[in-house]
Amino acid sequence: MAELTVPGRNRINSIDILRGLVMVIMALDHVRDFFYKADLGKAADAALDPTNMTTTFPALFFTRWITHFCAPIFVFLAGASVYLMCQKKSRKEVSAFLIKRGFWLVFVEAVIITFGWTFDPHFNLFILQVIWAIGVSMILMGFLVLLPYKIIFALGIAIVAGHNLMDYPSISNGLKGGVLADLLYFSNFSVHQLWDNHFYLIVYSFLPWMGVMLLGYCFGKLYQSGVDAAWRRKILLGLGASIVLLFIILRAINMYGDPVPWSEQPRGFVYTVLSFFNLNKYPPSLMFLCMTIGPGIIFLALIEKAQNGFTKVMNVYGRVPMLYYILHFYIIHLTVVVVFYLQGFGAKDIVPEGIPFYFKPNDFGFGLLGVYAVWIFVVAVLYPICKKYDKYKTANIGKKWWLSYI
Repeated sequence: MAELTVPGRNRINSIDILRGLVMVIMALDHVRDFFYKADLGKAADAALDPTNMTTTFPALFFTRWITHFCAPIFVFLAGASVYLMCQKKSRKEVSAFLIKRGFWLVFVEAVIITFGWTFDPHFNLFILQVIWAIGVSMILMGFLVLLPYKIIFALGIAIVAGHNLMDYPSISNGLKGGVLADLLYFSNFSVHQLWDNHFYLIVYSFLPWMGVMLLGYCFGKLYQSGVDAAWRRKILLGLGASIVLLFIILRAINMYGDPVPWSEQPRGFVYTVLSFFNLNKYPPSLMFLCMTIGPGIIFLALIEKAQNGFTKVMNVYGRVPMLYYILHFYIIHLTVVVVFYLQGFGAKDIVPEGIPFYFKPNDFGFGLLGVYAVWIFVVAVLYPICKKYDKYKTANIGKKWWLSYI
């Protein structure tokens, strides 16, 4: 989504492949958001929550859990791309580009992507999610990129490792309250009013994601020109394994790194294991980031030399992340409209009461198998579009300025 490297010139295939893979997985989560219909015999809100240990089941939990890898890896790789850009352009040039790109991403999130989610022409609700968090982080990165590498690294470590201190009531009680606090850290799908019946929903507080981008920037040093590939793979495996081990140790201790401790579940051992891996994403806890970024780094080491049909397909998606991200919402929601009428709903159901998403009444959708079928359809439809756009972008990147923003 926030790719900065130049298409067709000095691209790093393993990074594109990983980015493409998590983008494909990400679409599954958004299809589930639109299409999953829970067992009507259960409490509706609880049954729709894949992480509710009293109502979920392993397949539903995994469908949500696997998508946790998407946002952290997106943001981490965006930071790495900033570092690589700094190897080709002056810091001042990179700074100016990041600030402009950041404001553009905030606009894209608030207007283009929000409409893809809601199909509400009145924009009664603006949704601030991962693109907004990346945009704000890029604006700030536009200033921080002028600082020395060691200071950027120290800031990243301090934010990622230390932000869970704010979960303690003795600290948070003095910080919570108000829009700024929610924007920075404390939002839990917080809704704030703009005017009359227009509101905005803060899903992603940007401070922890800023820390992830800073560490991604430092990680990019492993991919600068002149680095021995065999040495890099060794470092990647060791670093990724160490981060995963840190997650296991912290989670086993169950004292710091996530605001919701795991616990033995009355439904049995399987659900206790699910509880162990059920981590806080809003905002992303230290353990959440270790659980997701660690395996991502290991994947980069394993995929660096791979060339096969799977990697070629993932590479296509990963090379045009912004186009993919915007279009997948519209394809999903247009599919919702088709299914809406096929399931017998009519004009009176287009604007459901209490739900900001048009064409999605309460009893709309499928079971989990239907969700997976729609996901495969959406990803398949996007492939030829992404492939064609990638060819166009590669041929024209130096000729058309706007290609750097889509």
